[in-house]
Amino acid sequence: MSLSSKRERTSNEIVMYGLYLYFLGLSFRNVSRAIEPFVQRSHVAVWEWVQKFNPKQIYPCKRVSAFLIDETMIQIGDTKAWLWVAVEPVHRVILGVYISRHRNMLVTEHFLYSLVEKYGRHMVYSDGGSWYPEACTSLGLEHRLHLPYEKSIIERAIEYVKDRTEQFDDCYPCRKFDCNLSHVYNWIQLFVFMHNGIRRSHLRFSLLLYLVGGDTSH
Repeated sequence: MSLSSKRERTSNEIVMYGLYLYFLGLSFRNVSRAIEPFVQRSHVAVWEWVQKFNPKQIYPCKRVSAFLIDETMIQIGDTKAWLWVAVEPVHRVILGVYISRHRNMLVTEHFLYSLVEKYGRHMVYSDGGSWYPEACTSLGLEHRLHLPYEKSIIERAIEYVKDRTEQFDDCYPCRKFDCNLSHVYNWIQLFVFMHNGIRRSHLRFSLLLYLVGGDTSH
């Protein structure tokens, strides 16, 4: 008797485990092989999990002290795009991501507005790009330049996301003309969900160690 049939629904636990393995760096084919002891699924099925996964609570952070925002250029297929990332400085979770073809005040305002809709109005910290204070003025938000501490947080976060984006593109280069970037955005949304989940688990574990008098230095 086979472990599974084509009509059998894959359990959420297996899907999440497959996604977890994928974000550890395994290819779709290697993920398919790794889950064979539990269920038989092809690498195409694993690829579909990544494309279809749409968690409702990607950004569950309820206590936001400020928006740390930065942008970086990324390579998608043969073209360039801009990746925008917002991080919460205390809990260091990713509050939002956005991908655009252009970098200007209108794009910045759109991204900031989406953050305000989710979390309310907060101080915005950024680098010296002129598009940030202009967008903040338009939205009535207070803006300040990054201090060294805030800068280190956002730079680590954006490099982390950028590294994973480049690995994704190496596996599946975009060959669509004038692509709307939705497939890359979905991939990054999934990555953020996994990143924030791991971050929240780490914070809870650190708090538990602190309460019981353990070592939280590692």
